[in-house]
Amino acid sequence: MRRLLTYVHPYRGRVALGVGLLLAGALIELVGPALTMLALDHAVPAGDSRMLGLIALAYVAALAFGFLLEYSQTLVTTWLGQKVMFDLRREIFAHLQRLSLSFHDRNPVGRSMTRVTNDVEVLNELFRSGIVAIFGDFFTLLFIVAMMLYLDWRLALVALTVLPAVVYAASVFRKRIRVAYRDIRIRLARINAYLQEQITGISVTQLFGRERDSAARFREVNEDHLRAHLRSITYYALFFPTIELFTSIAVALIIWYGGLRVVDGTITIGVVAAFLQYSRRFFRPIQDLSEKYNMLQGAMASSERIFGLLDTEPDTATTEQVKPRKSLPSPGRGEIEFRNVWFAYRRREEPDGEWDWVLRDVSFRVAPGSRVAIVGHTGAGKTSVINLLLRFYEPQRGVILFDGVPIRDVDPAELRSRIGLVLQDVFLFSRDIRYNIRLGREDLGDDAVMNAAARVGADKLIAGLEHGLDEPVGERGAGLSMGERQLLSFARALAYDPLVLVLDEATSSVDSELEERIEEAVETLMRGRTAIVIAHRLSTVRNADRILVFHHGELREQGTHEELLRLGGIYNRLHELQFAGDVAGPPEVAVR
Repeated sequence: MRRLLTYVHPYRGRVALGVGLLLAGALIELVGPALTMLALDHAVPAGDSRMLGLIALAYVAALAFGFLLEYSQTLVTTWLGQKVMFDLRREIFAHLQRLSLSFHDRNPVGRSMTRVTNDVEVLNELFRSGIVAIFGDFFTLLFIVAMMLYLDWRLALVALTVLPAVVYAASVFRKRIRVAYRDIRIRLARINAYLQEQITGISVTQLFGRERDSAARFREVNEDHLRAHLRSITYYALFFPTIELFTSIAVALIIWYGGLRVVDGTITIGVVAAFLQYSRRFFRPIQDLSEKYNMLQGAMASSERIFGLLDTEPDTATTEQVKPRKSLPSPGRGEIEFRNVWFAYRRREEPDGEWDWVLRDVSFRVAPGSRVAIVGHTGAGKTSVINLLLRFYEPQRGVILFDGVPIRDVDPAELRSRIGLVLQDVFLFSRDIRYNIRLGREDLGDDAVMNAAARVGADKLIAGLEHGLDEPVGERGAGLSMGERQLLSFARALAYDPLVLVLDEATSSVDSELEERIEEAVETLMRGRTAIVIAHRLSTVRNADRILVFHHGELREQGTHEELLRLGGIYNRLHELQFAGDVAGPPEVAVR
C-alpha cells in the first residue's frame, strides 16, 4: 500500500481537495439526525409549525449540499484514478520494452497484456473509489461516534458493543478474500494468454480442423476462472450480510436500552430517534468499507503481480551499466570478434543444474567489409550468435568485440545503431508503409525513404499501392506477400545505413516471382558493408569471403566454399544433402 501511494504523491493537491470534500460530506452526515432530534424534542412538543418548516428546509438544504459535495468528490477521485492509471500503464509499458528477450520468451504475451490492462484497471478502481473514499468513511465514523458520545455516552456504548464482532468477522474473511482475488487475476492472465495464442494461430487451427479441441481447452480455462470468481462471490456474500446483521443488532439494542431510558425519563425520544439514524449512518460506512475491503484485496493481488513485473531486473543488454560505458570508434570499421564465447539460454533441470550450452568456446573474427556466412543444421547455434552480437542475451563466458571494444561495455542503443538486422519472419507494424520503413525516425524524409526503397527494388511495390507510402499495413503485414514484406524489410535496413548487416535466413521463404529482385536487393544491401549471412540454402553463401560451419554449438570448420568442399567434412556432407538429388539421388550419409 505504501508503494501504491507513491503514485498519488504527484497529485497530492487533488488528493487534499478530495479529502476536504469528503470531510465536509462527513460533517453533513451529522445534520439530518440532529435536525430530527430538534424537531421531536422541541418543535413538536411546542406545536411550533414555523420551526418545523425551517427544520424541513434545513434538511432539504443539507441533502442538496451533500449532493454537490458527492458530485464534486466523484469528479476529483475519478480524475485521480485515471491519472494514476495513465502513469502506471506508461511505466509498465516502458519497463516491458527494457526487459530482455529471455523474459518475453518465458512469459506469454497475454500475461503481459493482463498486467497493462486488467490489473491496472483494478488499481484504477481502488484510487477512484477506494483510497480517498476510505478517508471519508473514516471521518464519518469518527464524527458520528463523537456525536453519539456527546448526546449520551451510555447509549453510545450499548450501540457500539457489536464493533468487536465486526472486527473479528473482517479478520476471518481477510485472508480468504485476498487469496480468492489473487486466483482470479492468475486465471484471467491465463485466459488472455490462451486467447492471444489461439487468435494468432487461428489459421493453423482451422487448417487442421482443431476448432473443437481448441474450444474445449478454452472451456476448461474459462471454467477455472469462473470457479475462482464464484469463490470470491461466496466470501463477499457472507461478509456483507454479516455486517448487515450486526447493524440490525445495534438498532435493536438502541430500541431496547433507549426505550427503557425514555420510560425512565433519563433521555428524550428525540435522542433515541437521532441514535437510530446515527447507527444506520454509522454502519453504512462500515458496509462501504467491507465492499472497499474486497476491492482492496483485488487491488493487492493485482499490485503484487504488477510490482513483481516492475521489480524484474532488466538484463545488462537493455539497461545502463553501473560502471562507465565505452563508446565505439567513430567512424567505425565494422570489425567483429568472438573470443572463447560460451552461452546457454537456461540451466538443466537435473540436480547438478549445469548450463545447457548452446555455444561452446566459439572464437572467430569478421574483418571489416567482408562477407561471412554461418551455416549448420537446425539448432547448431547460428541464430544464437546473432542474439549475442546484438546483446539480446549475454554470454556466460568469453567476450565479444565490435571494432575492438567489448560490447558488454557499450551502450546497447549505440551498438544496435551500427547493425542492421533482416529476419526471415519480417515483422511489420499496423501503420503505413512510410512508418514501417523509417520506424518513426523523423530525420528520414520521404525522399530518403523512397531512395532506400528504389535501391532494393521496393519502389515498384510502393508505386503499385493505392495510397503509396500512406498505404495502411495490416497486423504483421497482412495483405502483403512474404516477398513484398521482405523487400520492405530490406528498404528499412538500407534507410538506416548500418555499418554491419546481418541476414538471418532472410531469403529462404520468398516466392519465385520476386526471388531475383530479392537477390538483387541483398546484393545492394551488402555492398560496402560488413555482412553476416545465416542460411540453410548453401547456394546463397557460395560467394562469401568465409563460411563458418557450426555443429552442436561448436565452430567446427571455416573457409571458402571450395576449401570446405575439399576438406570433405561437415560442410561437404551438408552440400551433398542439398545438391545430391541433382546428380545421383539422395545421399546415404547424414549429418549427425
